[in-house]
Amino acid sequence: MSLDSKTVAHIATLARIRVPEADLPGLASELSGIMTWIEQLNEVNTKGVEPMSGVAARDLPRRADVVNDGGDPNKVLANAPEPAHGFFTVPKVVE
Repeated sequence: MSLDSKTVAHIATLARIRVPEADLPGLASELSGIMTWIEQLNEVNTKGVEPMSGVAARDLPRRADVVNDGGDPNKVLANAPEPAHGFFTVPKVVE
């Protein structure tokens, strides 16, 4: 497929890309080469090939979904900057 400068200018307008008039012939040549390559891909026989979502078929490791209380509250609050009465304290954000 061969694209001319007028078609490339129209594509640039649709994509809202400002392309200087002097760059249109070179861009038309590059896009024509890309379209030729895409046409070659259409010639590949893909019958019987299942679509895939990734190259490697694998499952992600998962941990058990167990609800717990975090164990020891003293250990949980050990890194808190200013714990108070067994809770995290945060600065006041509402007047």
